[in-house]
Amino acid sequence: MAPYIFMERNGIHIIDLYKTQAKIEEAANALRQLARSGKKVLFVATKKQAKNIVAEEVSKVGMPYVTERWPGGMLTNFATIRKAVRKMTNIDKLMVSDSYLNLSKRERLQIQREREKLDKNLGSIADLSRLPSALFIIDIIKEHIAVAEARKLNIPTFAIVDTNTNPNLIDFPIPGNDDASKSISLILRLMTQAIEEGLGDRKLAKDKSQEDSNEDDDAAEGGTRSFDVEDEDNKDARKPATDDANRAKRPRRPVSKK
Repeated sequence: MAPYIFMERNGIHIIDLYKTQAKIEEAANALRQLARSGKKVLFVATKKQAKNIVAEEVSKVGMPYVTERWPGGMLTNFATIRKAVRKMTNIDKLMVSDSYLNLSKRERLQIQREREKLDKNLGSIADLSRLPSALFIIDIIKEHIAVAEARKLNIPTFAIVDTNTNPNLIDFPIPGNDDASKSISLILRLMTQAIEEGLGDRKLAKDKSQEDSNEDDDAAEGGTRSFDVEDEDNKDARKPATDDANRAKRPRRPVSKK
């Protein structure tokens, strides 16, 4: 972390905020590009100071997040995690069916507890149908398993790195205090704003392409109609010429002499 430390005072390292600002802009541009491409970014923050902040900010942009215990093998053994998510979906279907009412009270209670447990651990990633395109991590020491799995699968990582961490493990490190809720909230808000901008650009591009395709269809239909009108005009123009030709070919009747 030496390149990002401004000075040391009373045994406390002070981070250079100019470098923090530069890294924030770099990470925001990368996240904006990912969102513009329609890719998912998984946010990981299981520490107490960051849980509620991540759940509140990230849910606004519709990205998946993990705020409870990181399930080991979530990335390297993603198929098993998807089975657990499907199990949660099957429980939801069972709870609204008629057969659920025929179960005993004890069985219904067991199903409800299992559903709550699955929802607590996997509810925020229920819509994640494939591996995320990037990870945003708060406190890479606490989330070292997530960092290791992402590095193993070559998934880009973004993270808030404090003075006691190694920024070389992260692709887009952001120097900052990962223990202060205000610092976490500020950086996270800037990241989610960049993602929101990327999603907005993607929506505008889709709308524009849809409008262009509609205009092309209208132009094609207009060209077909004008072609038909021209054919009708040419047909009408040819009719008199054909009638004159028929009159010329018609034999004259002999004139009787009196």
